[in-house]
Amino acid sequence: MAIPPSWIVQTGRSIWTSIWQLMMSQLAPPNDRGEYQRPQSEFRQRIEGRYAPAAHRYRLYVGWSCPWAHRTLVVRALKGLENAIDVTILQGDANAGGWVLPASEHGCHTLAELYRFGQPGYTGRSTVPMLWDNQTYSIVNNESAEIIELLNSEFNEYAEHPELDLAPIALQDSIAHWNEIIYQTVNNGVYRCGFAQTQVAYDRAYAELFATLDRINDLLSTQAYLCGDVLTLADIRLFTTLIRFDLVYHHLFKCNRSRIRDYTHIQAYLYQIYHLPGIAATCNFQTILQDYYGNLFPLNPGGIIPQLPDLSYLLDVDCI
Repeated sequence: MAIPPSWIVQTGRSIWTSIWQLMMSQLAPPNDRGEYQRPQSEFRQRIEGRYAPAAHRYRLYVGWSCPWAHRTLVVRALKGLENAIDVTILQGDANAGGWVLPASEHGCHTLAELYRFGQPGYTGRSTVPMLWDNQTYSIVNNESAEIIELLNSEFNEYAEHPELDLAPIALQDSIAHWNEIIYQTVNNGVYRCGFAQTQVAYDRAYAELFATLDRINDLLSTQAYLCGDVLTLADIRLFTTLIRFDLVYHHLFKCNRSRIRDYTHIQAYLYQIYHLPGIAATCNFQTILQDYYGNLFPLNPGGIIPQLPDLSYLLDVDCI
């Protein structure tokens, strides 16, 4: 069969490019170089003052597929806060324009409606994770990096593992150092690749991402975790991106130089964290695959959901 006439190809490409640029400007607003710029979180309260620590006072709103929300589930599991911090799992729905609640709450059916219920007149982004106060019906915090700090330190009297400190004072400089590197080049780096709107922006993000992964792989040849032999919040922040890498970022976000299973030491590191008590239960691989490929229409307009890739390196110790 002959390909369509050139004028049809050119017209189709022009129309699709215009539509793609419009959708991407809303999904992933770029700077003037076509680089994805992640907006800042807007709710940044701490557990202090009007917000006192208490069991069942606070609720986390999360989505299985979101790596930023996943951080909070991991820390909640490690600290043993399942019986103190309640959780609502949302469903990503592109047709609804965001996250949908599993059941109506306060007359709200979507996370956007709940944000407006907690903050009347709110017009910003309605993102997960979100820490909600059931007592004042208000949003405490929607910055994942801060929520995991709160879960680590502010609810120890209700935790099953209060002795576990994921941010020990002696390691805080090292944690902060790695957090800065990981956020820019890995956590947000994969999105900078996938949401790049120019070749230059993509090439830069791609180079920085794999330079950091190479560096981390070398580091992990001599120590168990990023900051030595102790698991910290820096590892949690890295883990939730790495666990999605071979699933979605390698192909859908064009981060295709290497897979995690190609890194001997990162692979073992990921296996070790995944098999800590409670962590595997926070990883819903099928939903991650479904949400990324099903909801990010500009990156996958055909809507085809691929099969799960080979994850045996996570599940079978003989693969390490």
